[in-house]
Amino acid sequence: MSGLPEVTRRRVIIGLVVVIALLGAFYFLLPKLAGLNQTWGQLKHGDSVLLVIGGVLELISVFGYAVLFRTVFGRGMPRIDWRASIEIPLAGIAAIRLLSAAGAGGVAVTAWALRRAGMEPGVIACRMVASYVIQYSLYLGSMLVCGLGLYAGVFAGGGSFSLLVIPALFSVAVIMLVAGMAFVPRDFERRLSRLSRRSGRVGRLARRLASVPALVGTGVRTAIAVARERPLSVIGAAVYWGFDIAVLGLSFRAFGQSVPVAQLIEGYFIGTLGSLLPVPGGVGGVEGGMIGAFAAFGVPGGRAVVGVLAYRAISFWLPTIPGIVGYLRLRVTVREWQLADANANQGDG
Repeated sequence: MSGLPEVTRRRVIIGLVVVIALLGAFYFLLPKLAGLNQTWGQLKHGDSVLLVIGGVLELISVFGYAVLFRTVFGRGMPRIDWRASIEIPLAGIAAIRLLSAAGAGGVAVTAWALRRAGMEPGVIACRMVASYVIQYSLYLGSMLVCGLGLYAGVFAGGGSFSLLVIPALFSVAVIMLVAGMAFVPRDFERRLSRLSRRSGRVGRLARRLASVPALVGTGVRTAIAVARERPLSVIGAAVYWGFDIAVLGLSFRAFGQSVPVAQLIEGYFIGTLGSLLPVPGGVGGVEGGMIGAFAAFGVPGGRAVVGVLAYRAISFWLPTIPGIVGYLRLRVTVREWQLADANANQGDG
C-alpha cells in the first residue's frame, strides 16, 4: 500500500498482538488484582437480548459517522460517494483499533484515501478539522450541559464538583478557543510568515506556528458552513455519539444496573478521554476512565466493571471486523481510481 507507510502488514500484526495481550491482561489479571473474580463471572449472565440490541445500535452508530463523513468530505468530490463514505471510515476504524498513537492511524488511512480520490492536501486538512469541529462540538456541549445540569440538580443523579463542574469549565474553555479561531484573519499565515523572517527564538517559533491558526480557522469556518448547508452532518454526528452511548446504557441494564441519562452521558464522555492514551483503540484507558467515572457516580464497583467491559466488547470488536473488510475493499476502490486516472492520462496523451 504505497504512500501510507503507517499501515503495513507488520504494524497490523503488532497491533493485533498488543490488543490480544491487553485483553488477556484484563481477563486474567484484573480479577485477581481487584478481587473481582465473582464479578467477572457475571459477564456470562447478562441479558443476551439487550446485548444483541446493543450490537445493532453500534452498527447504527458507525453508519452515523459515515453520514458525517459523506456530508463533510463529499462536497464537490464525485468519488466520495456513499460506497467510499462507508469504506473509508470503516478502514479508519480498523486502523484506530489496531494501531496506537491516539487515532493517528485512522487519520493516516483517511488522508491517504482522500488523496487517492484526488483531494488536495490543504483541502483534506481543512475538512478534517471541520469534521472534528462538528463531531466534538457535540461532545463538549454535552459535557457542559450534563455537567452543570447534574451539579445544579436539573438532571437526576448528581455528582461532585470535580466530576461535573471541572469538565464543564474545560469544555467552555475549549469551545471558546475553537470558536475564536473562526475570527482568525485569512491572511494570518502570511502575517506570521513575515514575523518568521526575524532571527532568533521568536522567528523560529513563528515558522512552526505559521500554518496552524490559519488551518484551524478555515476548518472552523468550513464546519459552520457545512452545518448550515448540510444539517445532516450534525445529525450524523449526533447518531454516532448517541447510539454509542445507548449501547453503554443497554450494557449496564443487561446486568441489572440502571444509570440516569445525564450521568450516563457524562460518564461516557469522561471515560472516552482515555482514548488519548497511545494504545491501540484506547484499550485500557477508556475502560479505566469509564469504570472510575461511574464508580464515582455511585454505581457499585462490580456493576461498573461488567457494564463497561460488556460495552467495550461490543463497541471495540463489533466494528473491527467490518473495519478490516472495509480496509480491504478500500484498497480495491483505490486501485479502481488509479486505473481510471491512468486511462484518462493515456486518453489525454
